[in-house]
Amino acid sequence: MLKGQNILITGGTGSFGKNFIQKIIKIDNPKKIIIYSRDEQKHFKLQKKWKDHKNLRFLIGDVRDLNRLSYAMNEVDIVVHAAAMKHVPQAEYNPFEVVKTNVLGAQNIIEAALSKKVKKVIALSTDKASSPVNLYGATKLTSDKLFLAANNYKGKKDIKFSVVRYGNVLGSEGSILPFFIKCKKNNIFPITDKRMTRFNITLDESVNFVLFCLKNMWGGELFVPKIPSFKIIDLAKAISNKPKFKIIGIRPGEKLHEEMISKSESMNTISFKNHFVVTPNSEYLHWNKKKYFQKFKKGKYCPDNFNYNSLENNKYLTVQNLKKIIKKFSQEI
Repeated sequence: MLKGQNILITGGTGSFGKNFIQKIIKIDNPKKIIIYSRDEQKHFKLQKKWKDHKNLRFLIGDVRDLNRLSYAMNEVDIVVHAAAMKHVPQAEYNPFEVVKTNVLGAQNIIEAALSKKVKKVIALSTDKASSPVNLYGATKLTSDKLFLAANNYKGKKDIKFSVVRYGNVLGSEGSILPFFIKCKKNNIFPITDKRMTRFNITLDESVNFVLFCLKNMWGGELFVPKIPSFKIIDLAKAISNKPKFKIIGIRPGEKLHEEMISKSESMNTISFKNHFVVTPNSEYLHWNKKKYFQKFKKGKYCPDNFNYNSLENNKYLTVQNLKKIIKKFSQEI
């Protein structure tokens, strides 16, 4: 699918970016992969690691910089937007810095892509963008709206914008798994609330899902994978046989349970075997629901007031399931 294509990935030195690049190098052999990130140290490390891959380009740049983005998108066919400021407590304390990256940066991606000959733009989102209670989630919801609405003013340009929303990536940088593994040393696990649940998707699964979405994107839709939930206390039990919990209380901007599809989105949500698609809530010029169902025949609309959240999910990871994920993560670090 990506063979012979020029691909730009923002935030390309992060956990998702590295795994995405590693995967497409092996299976698709793109003509050129542009790794766009503001972290020079990570660029340096990846450049050494992948020195034999001549189709990689390492560009230091910030999504806040429209001119730099426009330059980076010369001759690019596909953009995967993975750059974001994502840490909830830091976002609450530094709100406008997060707005500049997650919202203004998103609009810069759109404007740069429209000014060039980009064919597809897919933006990565988060479960925190559904009914957000923190600034990070609010900025990602705004970003999602910007990308989806970009399909309305693309004119006659042959370009599609879509969004992928998924949950906690267990083992990614800044996630709870590396933190809990460190807690094993003294066997005390700080827990905000013993009832807390989260969605989980592995890095490999997130990469495969984005590749699936790139292949099947119509433009204007929001993709959501059907993934399992887990209890935070079960993760601790998978790391330690007899963990001791220190209850610290829910932090600012934190939810007890996460959500990926809200009740208000349910009326526009189509359920497929392994994923959901949230369709536009207004008729886009190019969007024809009848034609969409003709192409993707096995979907059906969700019932009104459907809510896809981590508590009421019908798939849960057991302690044994989590142990397998932890073992694989430990082998990879």
